[in-house]
Amino acid sequence: MAEESDKVSQIAELNRKMLESSRCCPLGEARTNIVPGEGDPNAKIMFIGEGPGKNEDLQGRPFVGQAGQLLEQLLGEIGLTRDQVYIANVLKCRPPNNRDPLPQEVEACWPWLRQQIEIINPALIVLLGRFAMERFLPGMKISNVRGKVLRRSIPEIGMKVFMPTYHPAAALYHREWTNPLREDFKKIPRILDLLESGGQDSSMDAGTEWDTLEIGNKKQHEQGRLL
Repeated sequence: MAEESDKVSQIAELNRKMLESSRCCPLGEARTNIVPGEGDPNAKIMFIGEGPGKNEDLQGRPFVGQAGQLLEQLLGEIGLTRDQVYIANVLKCRPPNNRDPLPQEVEACWPWLRQQIEIINPALIVLLGRFAMERFLPGMKISNVRGKVLRRSIPEIGMKVFMPTYHPAAALYHREWTNPLREDFKKIPRILDLLESGGQDSSMDAGTEWDTLEIGNKKQHEQGRLL
């Protein structure tokens, strides 16, 4: 993992390589810009979405359309700005007509995303939407696991802590998902507090699900295992 003082330069160099790379899959033939990612390389939280949309493709930045506005609003409600987190996508180029990513496209972009995770080494990775979740937590249903904190060992990057939730773009389309998405974001500060205080320690093996919810003055701790 990168030392904190080196992360800014290492992410800048990685993004430069991405922007200068040859087209690594057919998506590169149709896109306007590669969208590497942006934010604070020293961030404790990394958000990973699906892929660039039309606005992101035009500007070369992640989450700049309506979904980006909602993301910034949700971050603001927990006292954060997008400059204090790191935002990336599973795909670095826009799929035609915003269609679903193909497995071979996800695999082609994986080395870039893997290196971003290795350099940033976030305490928490928030997976926005089912395609981001499928890349790290395959076979799960987002409506069943959204808002839950999951510790998993991922090949090539090791043990990481994830929280899946709905993609902001999906919440704009399905308005009934906006409040659940907002409630999931409200958990983020408490999750970080638990991580920093040793709430997740070496005694918790791979596959453990853990979550702490505060409702009013009550604090409820749930710990179990996903099937």
